[in-house]
Amino acid sequence: MTDRAPKKTDLMTEVERDAYHAEKMRKKKEARNKILATKTEERGLLIVHTGKGKGKSTAAFGMVFRAIGHGFRVGVVQFVKGAWGTGERDVLEKFSDLVTIKAMGEGFTWDTQDRQRDLAAARAAWEEAKAMISDPAYRMILLDELNIVLRYDYLPLGEVIETLKQKPRDTHIIVTGRNAKDELIEIADLVTEMTEIKHPFRAGVKAQPGIEF
Repeated sequence: MTDRAPKKTDLMTEVERDAYHAEKMRKKKEARNKILATKTEERGLLIVHTGKGKGKSTAAFGMVFRAIGHGFRVGVVQFVKGAWGTGERDVLEKFSDLVTIKAMGEGFTWDTQDRQRDLAAARAAWEEAKAMISDPAYRMILLDELNIVLRYDYLPLGEVIETLKQKPRDTHIIVTGRNAKDELIEIADLVTEMTEIKHPFRAGVKAQPGIEF
């Protein structure tokens, strides 16, 4: 193995390194401030959390809690997990003056094993979602697992896309779930794909309170 070439800082005294670091950070802050000065628009975003990795809904609920901290009115529609008790829902119910939660789902399609029942649940949840989206009082709306019902064609994709495109300008909407449709990704402002690196389920660990729900 060959020795690496010495870095510039390797030949400096601690005082010189501190001064070098301070100047480097000053230039970085200056460049950063110039970039930030060009970002002047403020508006509601369409945000999509997708991918096979864990954390899509968890990250979305983090935004919900942040919004509550700012006193925003928030709406949550759960398209799949409504049949499950979750820690997030228990906490949010303590903020009923700011948060409206509609837990409409009855579980995943393999739980219900009834396509017509799934279709009816998806439609009922979507009607609640549309009512929230049309109400400008809501600053943020979470459509949890909407991607799942779109994947199974339980709702007309065109109707969903058109509704999301026509949302009030200042409303943030978050959509979660695997396999986000290309059409949804296309119109979104912010898209994050969760990538699974390692998951305890594969080692025989079951879903646990505080982690999965």
